[in-house]
Amino acid sequence: MIFRNARHTPAHDAAGPAARCVDATGGGNPFRSRLLLCGAAIAAATLGLTAQRADAATAVSTMAVSSTVQATCTNTITPLDFGTYTGVAVAVNAVVTVTCTNTTAYNVGLDAGASAGATVTTRALTGTGAGAPLLDYVLTTDAANTINWGDTVGTDTVAGTGNGAAQALTIYGQEAAGQFVAPGTYADTITATVTY
Repeated sequence: MIFRNARHTPAHDAAGPAARCVDATGGGNPFRSRLLLCGAAIAAATLGLTAQRADAATAVSTMAVSSTVQATCTNTITPLDFGTYTGVAVAVNAVVTVTCTNTTAYNVGLDAGASAGATVTTRALTGTGAGAPLLDYVLTTDAANTINWGDTVGTDTVAGTGNGAAQALTIYGQEAAGQFVAPGTYADTITATVTY
């Protein structure tokens, strides 16, 4: 069947197959053959769009991401306060907290302190009175105060292995009984060193 009255203009091209289909059917005349012709035109247009989408392409690249973890340790230490000394033994504790990267082996050492003539086995607090009197004390790794805590790695330090979290180590301090030194304020400064 040929429709001689159908008019074609540039606007029809812009409107697509559906518009041309309406003209081809004579303005929407509901004859079955004309409806089939419309359906075929629209289906053809749809298949064309699907084919265009199927032709889409992608380009892929990858980015390498890396980092190097360096063995690291940090530490903090709490004060050791013996309080008031009256000539009897005084035992108090402090804590050194070590944080190392996981699996990192470490050793914690405590130095001799700042008093004149002190060693890691003969530590002393220095008084503010005349002659800078000394009040002896010890720092140990055990509550019985028998294992000295010094600063020679592998000899008198405390060893451990980091786990990525803070690890608390107790420092046991004791002032021996029977020290009748001049009254006054006594002090010392201990440095904790972590070797890893």
